[in-house]
Amino acid sequence: MSCTVVVGGFFGDEGKGKLIAFLALRDRPPIIARGGVGPNAGHTVQYQNKTYSLRLVPSGFVYEKGRLMIGPGVLVNPKILFEEIETTHTKGRIFIDKQCAVIEDRHIKQEIESAHLAQKIGVTKSGVGACNADRVLRSARIASDFPELSEFLADVPMEVNKAIEDGKKVLVEGTQGTYLSLYHGTYPYCTSKDVCASAICSDIGIGPTVVDDVIVVFKAYVTRVGEGPLEGQLPREEVLKHGWLEYGTVTRRERRAAPFNFELARKAVLLNGATKAAITKMDVVFPESRGVRVFEELSNRGKEFVRKVEEKVKVPVALIGTGPAAEDVIDRR
Repeated sequence: MSCTVVVGGFFGDEGKGKLIAFLALRDRPPIIARGGVGPNAGHTVQYQNKTYSLRLVPSGFVYEKGRLMIGPGVLVNPKILFEEIETTHTKGRIFIDKQCAVIEDRHIKQEIESAHLAQKIGVTKSGVGACNADRVLRSARIASDFPELSEFLADVPMEVNKAIEDGKKVLVEGTQGTYLSLYHGTYPYCTSKDVCASAICSDIGIGPTVVDDVIVVFKAYVTRVGEGPLEGQLPREEVLKHGWLEYGTVTRRERRAAPFNFELARKAVLLNGATKAAITKMDVVFPESRGVRVFEELSNRGKEFVRKVEEKVKVPVALIGTGPAAEDVIDRR
């Protein structure tokens, strides 16, 4: 069997979508499943000169033979789902679990009107927190309650586990980042559930003993959208000087930035039980590395940074992103 789980190591925005797309193209898994919270998380994929901003469709859709699954722990907004299915041309191979809770207009309205969520916490106003609250209270409606979703329904846990039992490859996509976890993050400035690897597995319906690899993804610097602490945060002028200015995929809000945090990275490895690490945006911090696809061709300072990360986090750096495209990766497997 071969089941790989990919999660974020900082505050989201680490480039998971890009690496999941790369792994899907490399490993050609028959099933690519998305866990996580819901459409409050955006993954960006650049492939064949097109850019996709995805909030529900798994980033591994680029592998055209992959069967795409959204686990029962994920919240679904049908409007967003349908729009992305049309954009990615994935109708017929994407399925959601019948027990996914559905975000309704009232959930979005509730978050917009909440001073606590919208202003203090700085949520994305996607309705996920309100919907998760209803899920806990057992009052949320689920996918099987909506006729318009009937053609997309599946028993995701059974399909995924059957594939694993049959020795097929499964790629599992997490969302957000370790320090946005409701339990392990910077509470209350966090998302509405746990998003570490064990929770992502639960979202899909797989147990920890079937997972072969957990890859925790870090960016070569740290960014954060919304409110909450960010150790080492740089003034905006410094962020601009470094070329680290970015905007959130979902909200388009400006991201705050700080240098790579080795202490947080090591803790993320432990919290996720990571077997490997990945680093993205190496080309931003080390411009001479742009487009490099062989480790030996990295500059000396780029190699030193990677080796320092490995020394501090105590797992190998298996993947290194060196550009925006899905193929711009150094593969050290």
